[in-house]
Amino acid sequence: MHSKQYQCQFFLTLTPDLKKYLRSKFKGHKVNISDEILSLEKLDPNTEVLGTFVDSQIDKKVFDRLKKLKLIITLSTGFDHIDLSAAKKKKVTVCNVPTYGENTVAEYTIGMMLALSRKFFQSVKRVKQEGIYDYHGLRGFDLAGKTIGVLGTGNIGQHVIKMLHGFDVNILAYDVFKNQKLIDDYGVKYVPLPTLFSQSDIITLHVPLLDSTRYIINKKSIKKMKKGVYIINTARGGLIDSEALLWGLKNEIVAGAGLDVLDNEDLLEDTLKLLRAKCDPLNTRKSLMNSLLIDHPNTIVTPHNAFNSNEAVKRIIDTSIQNFRQFALGKTQNKVNSV
Repeated sequence: MHSKQYQCQFFLTLTPDLKKYLRSKFKGHKVNISDEILSLEKLDPNTEVLGTFVDSQIDKKVFDRLKKLKLIITLSTGFDHIDLSAAKKKKVTVCNVPTYGENTVAEYTIGMMLALSRKFFQSVKRVKQEGIYDYHGLRGFDLAGKTIGVLGTGNIGQHVIKMLHGFDVNILAYDVFKNQKLIDDYGVKYVPLPTLFSQSDIITLHVPLLDSTRYIINKKSIKKMKKGVYIINTARGGLIDSEALLWGLKNEIVAGAGLDVLDNEDLLEDTLKLLRAKCDPLNTRKSLMNSLLIDHPNTIVTPHNAFNSNEAVKRIIDTSIQNFRQFALGKTQNKVNSV
């Protein structure tokens, strides 16, 4: 099928069966799979096809080391971990997985809401870790009748709205583009961002990380929020200023937060990065803020796990395989940059 043999390197944590499956689809090509985050010292300079997840930063140093690189396959929808300007300069094609688990992430988001509203984390901890079988002090609240603010009504946001509709809640939404079908089918009300902040009991984030959305949740926006608001983030860590969120929790504006992603979460995955960066003050501060959020009694923090179902991972791998096959045939699909 392929006229050329490519040298491929993947930085992914996969189960043995999925590794075997991935290798079988790259038959005829040289494939190396590393169960770790990409690092310069682990890069094979002969790599022509590089596959990564969002936890691997692909910057100018990576492009400078990989002189033969032709294709980057990110096994994710987001691609903000890749320096697209450097890719363009080096004429490297970048492909992503535009859709794979809208329902998967949406289900996780609803799970976060239920966990916070009914104090699941504290309840489980009390029984399992403290050995106390007593519900006193664990009273939560119903979702029914509450106002949920959905920030971003793309593929995942739409699925969240569809699922929320069954909980008898009021749904506010903010997006650059209004979806009339959501208005007609689920009674969604599109409102300006300040209105969504001020009226929502729960705010859930489903926008990409762009210059315009970075730290969209900040001290200024938190000051506009209803006292006792809950914030859910299963999108990108950089949407929330961690220090501002801690301020909101301390001042009891924010009652709780469900976070599957954190700003600069790669520092948590690889603390040695702080040392390699010569303890950059900004990164050190961000890492400290994340640690404080993790330890806060009113937060639930999970390790970027919302995408991680058997079905979704299989869809991610299958789409990524097709991205490679099309490239090997001289075509492209799901390309996110211009070369």
